[in-house]
Amino acid sequence: MAATSESRMEKTVNSLKEEYSSIRTGRASASIFDKVRVDYYGTPTPLNQVGTISVPEARLVVISPFDKSLISAIEKSIQSADLGLNPNNDGKVIRINIPPLTAERRKELVKQAKSVAENYRTTIRNIRRDGNDDLKKQQKAGEITEDELKIETDKLQKLTDKYIEEINKIYESKEKEILD
Repeated sequence: MAATSESRMEKTVNSLKEEYSSIRTGRASASIFDKVRVDYYGTPTPLNQVGTISVPEARLVVISPFDKSLISAIEKSIQSADLGLNPNNDGKVIRINIPPLTAERRKELVKQAKSVAENYRTTIRNIRRDGNDDLKKQQKAGEITEDELKIETDKLQKLTDKYIEEINKIYESKEKEILD
Protein backbone atom coordinates (compact mmCIF):
# COMPACT_ATOMS: atom_id res chain seq x y z
CA MET A 1 0.00 0.00 0.00
CA ALA A 2 2.64 2.50 1.07
CA ALA A 3 4.71 1.56 -1.97
CA THR A 4 2.05 2.70 -4.45
CA SER A 5 1.50 5.93 -2.49
CA GLU A 6 5.24 6.53 -2.40
CA SER A 7 5.64 6.00 -6.14
CA ARG A 8 2.74 8.41 -6.79
CA MET A 9 4.36 10.98 -4.48
CA GLU A 10 7.73 10.50 -6.21
CA LYS A 11 6.08 11.07 -9.61
CA THR A 12 4.42 14.21 -8.22
CA VAL A 13 7.77 15.65 -7.09
CA ASN A 14 9.36 14.81 -10.47
CA SER A 15 6.46 16.53 -12.20
CA LEU A 16 7.06 19.63 -10.06
CA LYS A 17 10.73 19.68 -11.07
CA GLU A 18 9.70 19.40 -14.71
CA GLU A 19 7.20 22.24 -14.38
CA TYR A 20 9.75 24.45 -12.58
CA SER A 21 12.30 23.88 -15.35
CA SER A 22 10.02 25.77 -17.73
CA ILE A 23 9.74 28.84 -15.46
CA ARG A 24 12.20 31.32 -16.88
CA THR A 25 14.79 32.84 -14.59
CA GLY A 26 17.38 35.47 -15.51
CA ARG A 27 19.77 32.79 -16.76
CA ALA A 28 19.72 31.06 -20.11
CA SER A 29 18.55 27.46 -20.00
CA ALA A 30 17.61 24.99 -22.71
CA SER A 31 14.71 23.73 -20.57
CA ILE A 32 12.68 26.93 -21.03
CA PHE A 33 12.01 25.70 -24.57
CA ASP A 34 10.66 22.29 -23.46
CA LYS A 35 7.05 23.23 -24.19
CA VAL A 36 7.80 24.95 -27.54
CA ARG A 37 6.38 23.02 -30.50
CA VAL A 38 7.52 23.66 -34.09
CA ASP A 39 5.32 22.98 -37.12
CA TYR A 40 7.42 20.30 -38.79
CA TYR A 41 5.68 19.40 -42.06
CA GLY A 42 2.25 19.77 -40.47
CA THR A 43 3.14 18.01 -37.20
CA PRO A 44 3.71 19.95 -33.93
CA THR A 45 7.16 18.68 -32.91
CA PRO A 46 9.17 19.53 -29.76
CA LEU A 47 11.88 22.10 -30.51
CA ASN A 48 14.64 19.83 -29.17
CA GLN A 49 13.72 17.25 -31.87
CA VAL A 50 14.21 19.65 -34.79
CA GLY A 51 17.43 21.28 -33.61
CA THR A 52 20.23 21.43 -31.08
CA ILE A 53 19.74 23.85 -28.19
CA SER A 54 22.97 25.06 -26.57
CA VAL A 55 23.78 27.65 -23.91
CA PRO A 56 27.26 29.04 -24.69
CA GLU A 57 26.91 31.98 -22.26
CA ALA A 58 24.82 32.83 -19.19
CA ARG A 59 22.43 35.04 -21.18
CA LEU A 60 22.55 33.46 -24.64
CA VAL A 61 20.83 30.44 -26.19
CA VAL A 62 21.82 29.16 -29.63
CA ILE A 63 19.52 26.87 -31.60
CA SER A 64 20.99 25.01 -34.58
CA PRO A 65 18.19 23.47 -36.66
CA PHE A 66 18.87 20.06 -38.21
CA ASP A 67 17.02 21.30 -41.30
CA LYS A 68 17.90 24.92 -42.22
CA SER A 69 14.50 25.39 -43.91
CA LEU A 70 12.90 25.28 -40.43
CA ILE A 71 14.56 28.50 -39.19
CA SER A 72 11.49 30.72 -39.76
CA ALA A 73 9.12 28.08 -38.31
CA ILE A 74 11.31 27.81 -35.19
CA GLU A 75 11.39 31.60 -34.82
CA LYS A 76 7.59 31.82 -35.12
CA SER A 77 7.15 29.03 -32.56
CA ILE A 78 9.41 30.76 -30.04
CA GLN A 79 7.62 34.09 -30.51
CA SER A 80 4.17 32.52 -30.19
CA ALA A 81 5.22 30.52 -27.08
CA ASP A 82 4.88 33.73 -25.02
CA LEU A 83 8.30 33.43 -23.40
CA GLY A 84 9.06 37.12 -23.87
CA LEU A 85 12.08 36.31 -26.04
CA ASN A 86 13.13 37.67 -29.44
CA PRO A 87 14.98 35.18 -31.64
CA ASN A 88 17.50 36.43 -34.24
CA ASN A 89 18.81 34.27 -37.07
CA ASP A 90 21.78 34.52 -39.42
CA GLY A 91 20.47 31.91 -41.85
CA LYS A 92 22.27 29.06 -40.07
CA VAL A 93 21.49 29.36 -36.37
CA ILE A 94 19.03 31.20 -34.14
CA ARG A 95 20.46 33.29 -31.31
CA ILE A 96 18.31 34.34 -28.39
CA ASN A 97 19.55 36.87 -25.85
CA ILE A 98 17.93 36.33 -22.46
CA PRO A 99 17.15 39.76 -21.01
CA PRO A 100 17.61 40.27 -17.28
CA LEU A 101 14.35 40.06 -15.34
CA THR A 102 12.80 43.19 -13.87
CA ALA A 103 12.08 43.25 -10.13
CA GLU A 104 8.35 43.21 -10.90
CA ARG A 105 8.68 40.18 -13.19
CA ARG A 106 10.75 38.36 -10.56
CA LYS A 107 7.97 38.90 -8.00
CA GLU A 108 5.40 37.54 -10.46
CA LEU A 109 7.55 34.46 -11.12
CA VAL A 110 8.05 33.83 -7.38
CA LYS A 111 4.29 34.10 -6.89
CA GLN A 112 3.73 31.67 -9.78
CA ALA A 113 6.32 29.24 -8.35
CA LYS A 114 4.69 29.44 -4.90
CA SER A 115 1.26 28.71 -6.38
CA VAL A 116 2.63 25.74 -8.34
CA ALA A 117 4.31 24.37 -5.19
CA GLU A 118 1.05 24.68 -3.22
CA ASN A 119 -0.82 22.75 -5.93
CA TYR A 120 1.75 19.95 -5.69
CA ARG A 121 1.54 19.91 -1.87
CA THR A 122 -2.22 19.49 -2.23
CA THR A 123 -1.64 16.61 -4.65
CA ILE A 124 0.62 14.90 -2.08
CA ARG A 125 -2.07 15.36 0.61
CA ASN A 126 -4.68 13.89 -1.75
CA ILE A 127 -2.46 10.84 -2.29
CA ARG A 128 -2.25 10.46 1.51
CA ARG A 129 -6.05 10.72 1.80
CA ASP A 130 -6.51 8.07 -0.92
CA GLY A 131 -4.02 5.80 0.85
CA ASN A 132 -5.78 6.26 4.19
CA ASP A 133 -9.16 5.52 2.58
CA ASP A 134 -7.76 2.30 1.07
CA LEU A 135 -6.31 1.27 4.44
CA LYS A 136 -9.67 1.86 6.19
CA LYS A 137 -11.43 -0.26 3.54
CA GLN A 138 -8.89 -3.05 4.06
CA GLN A 139 -9.44 -2.89 7.83
CA LYS A 140 -13.25 -3.00 7.43
CA ALA A 141 -12.88 -5.97 5.09
CA GLY A 142 -10.79 -7.72 7.73
CA GLU A 143 -7.64 -7.77 5.59
CA ILE A 144 -5.60 -5.85 8.19
CA THR A 145 -5.94 -5.38 11.96
CA GLU A 146 -6.53 -2.10 13.74
CA ASP A 147 -2.88 -2.10 14.88
CA GLU A 148 -1.70 -2.61 11.29
CA LEU A 149 -4.01 0.22 10.21
CA LYS A 150 -2.37 2.53 12.76
CA ILE A 151 1.16 1.49 11.69
CA GLU A 152 0.41 1.94 7.97
CA THR A 153 -1.36 5.28 8.57
CA ASP A 154 1.72 6.52 10.47
CA LYS A 155 4.00 5.35 7.64
CA LEU A 156 1.82 7.19 5.15
CA GLN A 157 1.99 10.37 7.24
CA LYS A 158 5.80 10.13 7.42
CA LEU A 159 5.93 9.72 3.62
CA THR A 160 3.65 12.73 3.21
CA ASP A 161 5.85 14.85 5.50
CA LYS A 162 8.98 13.74 3.62
CA TYR A 163 7.61 14.66 0.18
CA ILE A 164 6.07 17.96 1.31
CA GLU A 165 9.46 18.87 2.77
CA GLU A 166 11.08 17.96 -0.56
CA ILE A 167 8.59 20.21 -2.40
CA ASN A 168 9.40 23.03 0.03
CA LYS A 169 13.14 22.64 -0.66
CA ILE A 170 12.57 22.62 -4.42
CA TYR A 171 10.41 25.75 -4.12
CA GLU A 172 12.99 27.56 -1.95
CA SER A 173 15.71 26.68 -4.46
CA LYS A 174 13.59 27.98 -7.37
CA GLU A 175 12.72 31.15 -5.46
CA LYS A 176 16.42 31.79 -4.78
CA GLU A 177 17.21 31.13 -8.48
CA ILE A 178 14.54 33.62 -9.61
CA LEU A 179 15.60 36.33 -7.15
CA ASP A 180 19.35 36.05 -7.92
